[in-house]
Amino acid sequence: MNDILLIIVRSLRNSLRTPAAVIPNVVISVFFLFVYNSGLSSVGKLPGFHGSYLGFIVPVAVVSAAVGGAGTAGQALIRDIESGYFTKLLLTPARRLALVWGPMVAGAVLLVGQVILILLLGLALGLKSASGFGGFVMVVVYAFVWGMAFAGYAVFTALKTKNAAAAQAATFAFFPLIFLSTTFVPKEYITATWLRWVATINPTTYVFSAMRSLLLDGWRAGPLLVGMAVVAGFATLTGALALLEARKATQLG
Repeated sequence: MNDILLIIVRSLRNSLRTPAAVIPNVVISVFFLFVYNSGLSSVGKLPGFHGSYLGFIVPVAVVSAAVGGAGTAGQALIRDIESGYFTKLLLTPARRLALVWGPMVAGAVLLVGQVILILLLGLALGLKSASGFGGFVMVVVYAFVWGMAFAGYAVFTALKTKNAAAAQAATFAFFPLIFLSTTFVPKEYITATWLRWVATINPTTYVFSAMRSLLLDGWRAGPLLVGMAVVAGFATLTGALALLEARKATQLG
């Protein structure tokens, strides 16, 4: 734990020293929130749609922040690799898990700050939670674990390619997942068969469902449990891949 905490603090300090790597992601997420809520709010008036469209679209801003923010962990690791600092870390007694989890947790912590900002903006626009304050807390929890999942993927890609451009491109390759889902309307309003099928197998759909359930429906066990299983499973998979790649780097060194 001491090794992990030291790496987390260092990663956070380095990220905050380069705000240009964080601010664009915040701007994009806020852009999604304002533009989609303003331009598509009439969707909330469709027959059968319940709750506010603002509560429906806020999870899109949150998840987009997770996908974009994941690159922070990968870019931080790339800088360490290019400067030779990561090689020095491999020569220390620090556990390989700390070298992987440190940037991942730091990236997820930065994401939590962005999510809180998005929720505060949503509250200013009139956002309400059907599950009360605890619902907002759980949205942040889902965002943290989802951020850990994408950070693990970014760290794995950074260790695998050791190239900043390749790592960044691999991270942005996940953005289509956001739009091949129930992004703007519930699944029952999607008329294209192929898109309904893609949305069904898309893990992002179940993250949206869990967050929207908290904001629009209240405490419903079904979507919350499925959503947590999806984000926890994805985080476990990407974290294991990142750890495996770190061990390979040790063996090669």
